[in-house]
Amino acid sequence: MSIQHALLVSLLEKPSSGYELANRFDRSIGYFWQATHQQIYRELGRMAERGWIVADNAAGGDKRQKKTYQVLPAGREELIRWAQTPDPSPHGGRSLLVKLRAEAVIGPLGLDEQLREFMAQRQAQLDIYRAIERRDFSPERMTPARRLQYMVLKRGITMEEGWLEWAQEVLPLVSRTPPPA
Repeated sequence: MSIQHALLVSLLEKPSSGYELANRFDRSIGYFWQATHQQIYRELGRMAERGWIVADNAAGGDKRQKKTYQVLPAGREELIRWAQTPDPSPHGGRSLLVKLRAEAVIGPLGLDEQLREFMAQRQAQLDIYRAIERRDFSPERMTPARRLQYMVLKRGITMEEGWLEWAQEVLPLVSRTPPPA
């Protein structure tokens, strides 16, 4: 996932100064996608060069110039393009979370197919973990070392079950209708 797309979502939610954006990012998207304040400022510069955002200068309360960034149509189009592109990585859940935030602010992006694919990937991984559990962790062979190994596997099982339960709740909320071009 690109930090730039996460920043576009945040700026569409609320145009902000770099400082405000970094603080908001830390309290929202930053819980599952970390970025330093320096990274954020660097990316804002790159996004402005690409014509995705613009900075308006406004006098701050202490007479200094404060830049407030907002998303331009090209940035919105880029975010839509990215959100509608499936993420084949095994860690696609993080980008899916940002894509859902994008859908909340832009409108329907047709993320249902990506969500179903994500669910299929999570179910396949859960099936693998369950097969390992049946094959390798019978109760009669549970030494303390084996129990620790099982606890690691059990964490993977719990994570996959959690993703699947969450996705079942999200699925009715996403629409099949993409936004007009």
